[in-house]
Amino acid sequence: MSSPATPPPRPRPSRRRFAIRRLGALALVLLVGYSLVRVVGGALSDDDGTAGAGTAEPEGVAGSDAAGAAAAGAGSSGDGSDDANESASSAATTEPVSTEPESTGPPSSQNRSTVFIVGDSDAGTFGPYLQELLDGTQVVDTQLDYKVSSGLARPDFFDWPAEMADKLPEVDPDIVVATFGGNDAQGLAVEDGTFVVGDPVANESEWSEEYQQRVGDMMDQLTEGGRTLVWVGIPNDDNPDVTARMSIQDQAAKAAAAERPDVIFVDTWTRFSGRDGGWAEFVIDPRDGQGKDVRAADGFHLNTTGAEILALDIAQEIRDVLREQGAEI
Repeated sequence: MSSPATPPPRPRPSRRRFAIRRLGALALVLLVGYSLVRVVGGALSDDDGTAGAGTAEPEGVAGSDAAGAAAAGAGSSGDGSDDANESASSAATTEPVSTEPESTGPPSSQNRSTVFIVGDSDAGTFGPYLQELLDGTQVVDTQLDYKVSSGLARPDFFDWPAEMADKLPEVDPDIVVATFGGNDAQGLAVEDGTFVVGDPVANESEWSEEYQQRVGDMMDQLTEGGRTLVWVGIPNDDNPDVTARMSIQDQAAKAAAAERPDVIFVDTWTRFSGRDGGWAEFVIDPRDGQGKDVRAADGFHLNTTGAEILALDIAQEIRDVLREQGAEI
């Protein structure tokens, strides 16, 4: 039996063909590598958010991005997108704060003037009608604070300087109407109740000096900060002895007001005196020109009619002040 035939050997490629094959393989590797570089580069470009050469940006985006980039470059943490947006929004909406004082203008219904009425029982008598008259101007708000039997002679009973130290900042009035004196024609005491001066008639010079000082101090307190003060004097009394004491008190208050030209003094004494300058029970009511009883039963205080007549006088002074300030009333 004969052995199987052996296949003939394959011919070896020539050197030229071998070189061509190697060049072809190298070209294929380069082509694949170049393609990978393009693919990876494109992917990285998309992740970066960089717009392509032919991509159109939405209108207005460039400006906001620039503001956001500037804000983000100021040291924010992370990618800075939230901080950048907040900074850009704040820069666009925040208005400069003015340091100039705001001008309030003249009194008006939108810029009302505050009138504070204070004092003893006389303030409680004319005060409500004065409030009614001033409300009619439509440019005024009013507050009333009075204490029966009080005054400046007895701070141990009621301390008006302390009361005003508390109330003035709270009310913040533009105009103050004050009346004290109906209970002051007596010895003058200090806060602990010790009397420093006795009866005003027996100690007229010393008493007048001390009382004028107290009135002046109260006037200065009430006008502090440029407030307008209308100081309402007291009427006389049907008892000559009481009137003698009250006359000393009234003159001392007038003297304190005379030293302060900005204080408006309403002369109640003269308003409710007769033609001879003495006590009067009847006076002319300016509302109708008729003579009317104006006194209460005690011979000193004003009754409702008298209080309303006094309120008319005070209201006229206040209207004049408001008009000087530019109010159209």
